[in-house]
Amino acid sequence: VQFVESGGGLVQPGGSLRLSCAASGFTFSTKHMSWYRQAPGKERERVARISPTIGNTQYLDSVKGRFIISRDNSKDMVYLDMNNLQPEDTAVYYCMAGGASPLFDTWGQGTQVTVSS
Repeated sequence: VQFVESGGGLVQPGGSLRLSCAASGFTFSTKHMSWYRQAPGKERERVARISPTIGNTQYLDSVKGRFIISRDNSKDMVYLDMNNLQPEDTAVYYCMAGGASPLFDTWGQGTQVTVSS
């Protein structure tokens, strides 16, 4: 199992980023996928999740209306479009298979998102 996240960076408040995650080693199209984030000194939290085929989504309250999770089952990719970014969104972002909880113990390296003026 492998997850490779990319797309992070430094952005000013109000800016946007698109994160990408390439997944491999399991049957991607049958699994819920989630994005998590971990800020310094805080526990990892789930930001968004998407169902395998219909594409039902759920979001952390603090990102509703700003973040959009999507997936491409033909490419085993999951995305997170982040808009109107705020300093409190600063964290390392990870993708993981699973909806209610992580399916695997192996995490990717994550991608750093820093929101600062």
